[in-house]
Amino acid sequence: MPLLVLVLVYWFCAASPAGAQTKSVADLASYRGADREEVLKAGNFRKISIANPTSAPYGSAAVETMKALSVWDALQPKLVQGSSIAQAFQFIDTRNAELGFIALAQLYGVKGGTRWTVPDKLHSPILQDAVLLKKGADNKAAKAFLAFLKGPEARAVIERYGYALE
Repeated sequence: MPLLVLVLVYWFCAASPAGAQTKSVADLASYRGADREEVLKAGNFRKISIANPTSAPYGSAAVETMKALSVWDALQPKLVQGSSIAQAFQFIDTRNAELGFIALAQLYGVKGGTRWTVPDKLHSPILQDAVLLKKGADNKAAKAFLAFLKGPEARAVIERYGYALE
């Protein structure tokens, strides 16, 4: 759901630097087989999935986490890199990687598997922003959508999917 929100906001327009508003802070999770950091340190698995750290904030946070735990060098040869956080989850879900770092929100409603919510101190915050771009400044639908995001109904959905609101 939160990814859909960002896509809709970007669909309305193209950037007003002063218009960015942080809507939520996302949690990084390790899924399937990694219910604590010791599993990462032991390295008893063949493949670990992450999103591309150059283009995906969750991938960057995964790298920061592995470096903070001093396992980055050992785990690099085991990385399976998705182009997005969705593809990183797909690698785990299809068992092409035994475990991986994904958005906690991706596990909403998922039964089974093990999970570990990565402590915030191990990576930079993953901010989810909503932006009204210059081209959409006069677009009533864009303004209404941003107003909706600030309301109680949207806030409840955002929190239900595991995002912390600012």
